[in-house]
Amino acid sequence: MKVLYVVVCAAGPAGQVGRLVGLAQDKGWAVQVIATPSALGFVDVAALERQSGRVVRSRYRAAGEPRSPRADAIVVAPATYNTINKFAQGIADTYALGVLSEAPGLGVPVVVLPFVNSALAARAAFRRSVGDLRADGVRVLFGPGWVEPHLPGSGGERIDAFPWGDALAELEGRYGVVSPGTMRPLS
Repeated sequence: MKVLYVVVCAAGPAGQVGRLVGLAQDKGWAVQVIATPSALGFVDVAALERQSGRVVRSRYRAAGEPRSPRADAIVVAPATYNTINKFAQGIADTYALGVLSEAPGLGVPVVVLPFVNSALAARAAFRRSVGDLRADGVRVLFGPGWVEPHLPGSGGERIDAFPWGDALAELEGRYGVVSPGTMRPLS
């Protein structure tokens, strides 16, 4: 069974990350949830552990603790301004960012589904980070046709419409992952 890492960040939709876990499981993925430390306050850890059958990881494992299975693909959702910028710069100051920093070099497909407001999205640093990640082969689903920034203070109105399924569709379309264990050629 193929393993999908779901990296969840501290943004409004994070409390609904179980929707992405369920969609991935319906497609045959085993899911390992990795939460940024700040995201722990946004998610129901116990519910995600029951749903995924795995411990939600937010820190490096201690000696003797079991390793997580290797990721066949990674989805970062909702991805925050902070995580996107740190990921692009190779900053690995949390377990989640350490996993993300290594992934492009290992050839692991990564899809990023941002949730940022228009004031943050307008910053040159953010635009550079999105470009740098794309140059590394990371699929950032941001901009026209994808996730658009919301007005500051209006994110709560966009939580229920967060496009969780787009990240999985992008894995299938971009990387040819039809279902775990099955690859199709890319055109």
